[in-house]
Amino acid sequence: MMHTPHINPTAKIARTILLPGDPLRARFIAESFLENSEQFNGVRGMLGFTGKYKGKEVSVMGTGMGIPSMGIYAYELINYYKVNNLIRIGSCGAFMKEIKIYDIIIALGASSNSNFANQFELPGTFSATASWKLLQKCVQAAKTLDMPVNVGNILTSDFFYSDDLSQSEKWAKMGILATEMECYSLYTMAARYRANALGILTVSDHLDNFAETSAQERERTFTQMIELALEMSV
Repeated sequence: MMHTPHINPTAKIARTILLPGDPLRARFIAESFLENSEQFNGVRGMLGFTGKYKGKEVSVMGTGMGIPSMGIYAYELINYYKVNNLIRIGSCGAFMKEIKIYDIIIALGASSNSNFANQFELPGTFSATASWKLLQKCVQAAKTLDMPVNVGNILTSDFFYSDDLSQSEKWAKMGILATEMECYSLYTMAARYRANALGILTVSDHLDNFAETSAQERERTFTQMIELALEMSV
């Protein structure tokens, strides 16, 4: 196995991994949902754990914030550790008025204001989409759990603090449900290196009515999203 400076080179990682941005959320998931979990990574404080959920081996690891950080971990997990199913679980800010705080969004596709895909020198614009295999399993799991979800396009933005205060209205006109900062690079890397990827997001704040949740709530109360990701993994 090729050495990586970002993940323990001897890490035992399952073929399916959940990827929250916050490493503390990864620890919370391991402690609260996985049986016999063991920590496989602590490099740069990016905690990673492998355990079992309903008898199936599952890993969970933080990725940090933003497209570059997700791009690094997605590349290494796919190419160095042979992870096949990468499921981002994170927070997002809603654009559409009908979507409420704590609603769950399954990211069918990810638009972006990033130049991340330029590295591939494509003769056009790349559409970053979820893997149909994981998308189908997730929607079915949500039905089984009787869990309402919103499925659609989201925005992966390079900007958390944008100087353009009208951007949410512009994206909402195109039917974009919400904004976050990682799915586009995850979907792009998965497409390039033939892996499966999906983003499941919980609305933590709203860019229309400015409702929001606290950091502690984001870390510990997004349990429906976590349960959905785990159920679709078994």
